[in-house]
Amino acid sequence: MNVLVTGAAGFIGYHLCERLLQRGDRVTGIDNLDPYYDVSLKEARLARLQRHAGFALVKADIVDRDAMKRFFAANRFDAIANLAAQAGVRYSLENPHAYTDTNVTGFLNILEGARHSGTGHLVFASSSSVYGANTRLPFRESDNVDHPVALYAATKKANELMAHSYAHLFAIPTTGLRFFTVYGPWGRPDMALFMFTKGILAGKAIPVFNEGNMVRDFTYVDDIVEGVVRVIDRPAAPNSAWDGAAPDAASSLAPYRLYNIGNHQRVELLRYIRAIEAAAGRKAVLDLLPMQPGDVPATEADTSALQAATGFRPATTVEEGVKRFVDWYCDYYKVAR
Repeated sequence: MNVLVTGAAGFIGYHLCERLLQRGDRVTGIDNLDPYYDVSLKEARLARLQRHAGFALVKADIVDRDAMKRFFAANRFDAIANLAAQAGVRYSLENPHAYTDTNVTGFLNILEGARHSGTGHLVFASSSSVYGANTRLPFRESDNVDHPVALYAATKKANELMAHSYAHLFAIPTTGLRFFTVYGPWGRPDMALFMFTKGILAGKAIPVFNEGNMVRDFTYVDDIVEGVVRVIDRPAAPNSAWDGAAPDAASSLAPYRLYNIGNHQRVELLRYIRAIEAAAGRKAVLDLLPMQPGDVPATEADTSALQAATGFRPATTVEEGVKRFVDWYCDYYKVAR
């Protein structure tokens, strides 16, 4: 396949490119190397991708309408995996325009590119954050997502609505994937696992919000990528049983689907920290803090729809995945345990 991956220098984007290249696909990666976090980490990921003959990098910003128009006029792809986004819930409180620029305007440029270039399947990253104020666990794709508690979540819901309109109007097979707390090697420095590992190894207190009373569906990055690849290979199709009188939010008469990708397990934050302690061989010093704006106390994915569609269900345990991350961190940053 000839696949476009936007956000190729990002955490999930890098791992997806590696997986596609390893199976023999041709991959074009787009990234603007945004300085939201350490650019040298992004460059290191790209350096590994550029060892593959089947990888080509285009340094561009998906927000640049003219650049994207020229790019899609010159290229056609069997599939697009749109992973480029301004990430992070808390950062959206300080820089809201960065989210509407990349996550809304940038995504519109990708939709237009897919429309005019005849893309076979558009897969895009949504987020578990769209469930917002919902408290019934596990979260199901058919649940109401009308109550986001952060702008980041609102932009991801906007992506789902925009994607459906293009699937309906232009028959573009389109699949949205709601990722649940992805972690693993090459992770972002602003993510909890990275910050906790760095603090524990340095003997510094780590910030633990809601005084540790948090539950997350932590999902190892290799499991996420396996789910993405299987979805890429199965273009969305219309649901002939869809009923407008009782509409299913996760499908449509258009070629459109939504899936959760999570580990289908509730993991307490303190268990996550204990796994880091075990892998690092150090005890954590906890700085217990109140809940931050835009956060939710608990997430868990119902992954039955993904399993039924692709036959895949993530299975990496937190202890195993965290150890792999800590091993990578110590090797990459030359930190002794």
